[in-house]
Amino acid sequence: MGHYLLRRFIQAIIVLWGATVLAFGMMFVGGNPTMLMVSPNWTKSEVRQFEVLMGFNKPWWVQYLHYLGGVLHGNFGVSLQQQQPVLQLVLQRMPATAELAATGMLIALVIALPAGVLAASRRGSALDIVSTVGALFGQSIPQFWLGLMLLLVFSVLLGWFPVQGIGGVSHLVLPAVTLSMFPLALFTRLTRSSVLEVLAQDYIKTARAKGLSQRVVLYKHALRNAFIPVMTIMGLNLGFLLGGVVVIEQVFDWPGVGLLTLNAVESKDFPLVVGAVTVAAIIFVTINLVVDLMYGVLDPRIHYA
Repeated sequence: MGHYLLRRFIQAIIVLWGATVLAFGMMFVGGNPTMLMVSPNWTKSEVRQFEVLMGFNKPWWVQYLHYLGGVLHGNFGVSLQQQQPVLQLVLQRMPATAELAATGMLIALVIALPAGVLAASRRGSALDIVSTVGALFGQSIPQFWLGLMLLLVFSVLLGWFPVQGIGGVSHLVLPAVTLSMFPLALFTRLTRSSVLEVLAQDYIKTARAKGLSQRVVLYKHALRNAFIPVMTIMGLNLGFLLGGVVVIEQVFDWPGVGLLTLNAVESKDFPLVVGAVTVAAIIFVTINLVVDLMYGVLDPRIHYA
């Protein structure tokens, strides 16, 4: 167990290092980032002062080492537009994104797991066909279009929910439902295929031979083992969601990390963009590390060598 943890920790460090390289390198894709950040009416003297202030006059590797050293000490830079620490701005918006992502994930799991199990237990039935077609539809529909349609119907026409912003539960319903659609469809299909595979195992036949009810066989024995691949994909999706659901936050004007990052891109606030991407990478790697360690809890047969 100790060697596995050490190996996974080293892998996580390597991934985070790669993420910082990519995030920092984004500023230099179009050349000198100074010319992208400054206003066109600035004088050459002002541009030069800004370049020295940001450290862009130094070699790129010196700038990266300075940035990496700051990250290791919790310093992700200062926002050009808001003149506040990047980490502070990201952490201020993180609760809103976490609330939206957690609610969307909860909706997806509550619906997808029973739907996948029922579809697998009734393979070939009308329920199975409807579940499969619905899952394909959910994975194919663009999220921005779905969000706009939900706003049009339930906010504009019916007036049941607020159009935009953050507040009570009513503000959360439409963006959470929109966000849950893709993972719901994905989890339903994955649960169905995993349960079908598990139902063919000998221990399931033994459980049925003992006279256990269908509900106990499906949800206590089959689902527990079938949930392992679902949990893997869940960890990946939750990491992406927490990293910033840019489309959903833009459509519903949800003040989360995604909307913060998008506004930073539009205003050419590169330190904020790079910092937000780095924080998202840290969250993503941490969640997946926790998911890996959860395998042994779900299936005692799994041992970490």
